[in-house]
Amino acid sequence: MAERRGLLRSARDRVRPLRASPGHDGPLLSVVVPVYNVARWLPATMDTLLAQPVRDVEVVVIDDGSSDDTLAVAHGYAARDPRVRVMTQPNSGVSIARNTAVPTCRGEFLTFADGDDVLPADAWTTMLRTLRRTGSDFVVGNAVREELPPEGPESDRAEPRRFVTPLMKRNHGEDRFGLRIEDAPLLLADIFVWNKVFRTAFFTGADGTEPIHFPERTRYQDQVALTQAFLKTRHFDVLTETVYVWRVRPDRTSATQVRWEQTNLVERMTTKDMTVAQVLAHGGATLAETLFTEVLPIDMWEHFRRATVADDAYWSTLRDGTRRIWHDGTVPFERTRVPPQQRLMGWLTVRDRRADLQRWVARLDAEGPTYDGDVLVHPWSDEVVLSRG
Repeated sequence: MAERRGLLRSARDRVRPLRASPGHDGPLLSVVVPVYNVARWLPATMDTLLAQPVRDVEVVVIDDGSSDDTLAVAHGYAARDPRVRVMTQPNSGVSIARNTAVPTCRGEFLTFADGDDVLPADAWTTMLRTLRRTGSDFVVGNAVREELPPEGPESDRAEPRRFVTPLMKRNHGEDRFGLRIEDAPLLLADIFVWNKVFRTAFFTGADGTEPIHFPERTRYQDQVALTQAFLKTRHFDVLTETVYVWRVRPDRTSATQVRWEQTNLVERMTTKDMTVAQVLAHGGATLAETLFTEVLPIDMWEHFRRATVADDAYWSTLRDGTRRIWHDGTVPFERTRVPPQQRLMGWLTVRDRRADLQRWVARLDAEGPTYDGDVLVHPWSDEVVLSRG
């Protein structure tokens, strides 16, 4: 009989609308949405946010000085739904936008979304129920990457391409609760803020811990902020459930889609330097080893590849940054755990062998082997992709 009562109580909990805790003066969840020139994409984002089964929310849209109709779109949603609140600032970057919006949030819990992404039908219920059950500081959900089809008559496909990245597969293979970062150090590579729900008091420092702050005027702000969260938390949870759809736009203008400019490379390497300082100050040999071997090198192949056609300033910045981070005192790049093709790129870069790197990249760009005409071994990763024949 007791077991039956427990099952009935569990079933009621699953269907009962989620509300803020008794005594909390505010909504259950705050959603911060920084936006800049996304008028075309924002409606899809807002529609999926406002259609979530979790209704006790406030959506804080902060416009970063858009020059298109983004602000008008946001005001339109605010006029139709009292849960939407709009803030504005002169164009200052996404970090300042988030740092400005977070202190105004009244939710018991806090999450983020970008103005050109979308959410699955029920993104928050399991995350919020998990935090209520475990008492952890935040929860991390799985995410899907969606590449929108190119536009125009020459487009090779009409439908979006969705997939889960290899890293997401590794980090979200099973539900895990009450973790410390030492229990799952590869989570340091989960540098996205939008697939997480935080206790607001944990994020703002109202619980007595150091508040989380997004570094300003950099396009890679999430890594430093999320590293801080992982290092200071008492416990966090990890779910297999997909809670976010990260869209890659056909115009490829979002910050994480643009990696080739010199200033972008400088910001990328500076972010890595800041992350190294955070982890080394925290301590822990296993954590540091994972950072140097699996987390920091994961995107370097893109920069190595670009350096073969970029100018001398780009090459110098890349070479010097790679030497600064990966060396005998940390982990040499050739001893990292990225695929061997990429390790050789790093080895050549550190040794200033640009011409050899150019020849190596050209060889990798040549068509690779196929098996039964169906599968092509991709030269830039351990994954296989379908051959176009």
